[in-house]
Amino acid sequence: MRIGIAGAHGKIARELTRRLVAQGHYVTGLIRNPDHAADLRQDGADPVVLDLESATAQEVADVLTGADAVVFAAGAGPGSGVERKDSVDRAASVLLADAAEIAGVGRFLQISSMGADSVDGGARPEGMDDVFYAYLLAKLAAEQDLQARKQLNWTIIRPGGLTDEPGTGRVKLAAKTGFGSIPRADVASVLAALLVGNIGRSTVLELTSGEQTVRDAVSALA
Repeated sequence: MRIGIAGAHGKIARELTRRLVAQGHYVTGLIRNPDHAADLRQDGADPVVLDLESATAQEVADVLTGADAVVFAAGAGPGSGVERKDSVDRAASVLLADAAEIAGVGRFLQISSMGADSVDGGARPEGMDDVFYAYLLAKLAAEQDLQARKQLNWTIIRPGGLTDEPGTGRVKLAAKTGFGSIPRADVASVLAALLVGNIGRSTVLELTSGEQTVRDAVSALA
């Protein structure tokens, strides 16, 4: 498979890239910072410097032409304010989906966030700060944009609290899991399995550490 990953220098994205490359797949990694290109090459990806906050859909589509799938793994990151939560976590995902449709890429995986549904309809959980509220609003809007698209075979993953612990290979993957944490390595393993197996069409899934193996958890969706 040929797979494009937006936000390819992120921790989950790099874990995913290494897994896909080890399985013989070809990865194009979209990055904003040219200084990150060497890391992507080390992972086995082909880096492309492209800023999703300023690129056009056609420019992104040109990069994605010939790809079988695309993964939105970008995020404004810690320390960013309300405006960038919208311009990256929402708008960049919308742009990538537009580009995927233009380029004829049928498969789209989006990394969202557990709790995105807690702000649906303008709700705001008590005590939530402005920046995190903006982040969840952006993630929810990106999800809703993707869900409205008929040309894309999409899957939305909402991981729980992310850790840098070694992966266990055991997860809970369901429409509702209850809140929990999960190593980034296990998120990457689930994403790779969903991509390679082409599983999870038109599905929103929460993901935490659990008792099932990644293979069993993903196979159960088929």
